[in-house]
Amino acid sequence: QVQLVESGGGSVQTGGSLRLSCIASGYTDISYCMGWFRQAPGKGREEVATIDRGGSTVYADSVKGRFTASRDNAKNTLYLQMNSLKPEDTAMYFCAATGWDGACSTSTPPPSAWFNYWGQGTQVAVST
Repeated sequence: QVQLVESGGGSVQTGGSLRLSCIASGYTDISYCMGWFRQAPGKGREEVATIDRGGSTVYADSVKGRFTASRDNAKNTLYLQMNSLKPEDTAMYFCAATGWDGACSTSTPPPSAWFNYWGQGTQVAVST
């Protein structure tokens, strides 16, 4: 089992930045494919980014050029640097992990159903 705990959410104005963190504990295998997802009120869970064990990333078109995912395998920590934030980025952000490397082999972020470990989420609110 893997436990994931996100932190770093908050409220910012349009154009601001936030850095989310996700610490993994339990059976942490650095081969895990990890990802960030978000869910706005009344909407489904949306893929944001994935990152494989080597640090290769895939981003949703909506965040390309603004968000950067990274990971520190020695610290079992996943990060999401979010710059140039927009009101439409407002959502609960979740980190996720899967032991299946195939989830990190797609050209676009894969669906949430491919991930079997989830954190509790951290809220991001962007105001105008």
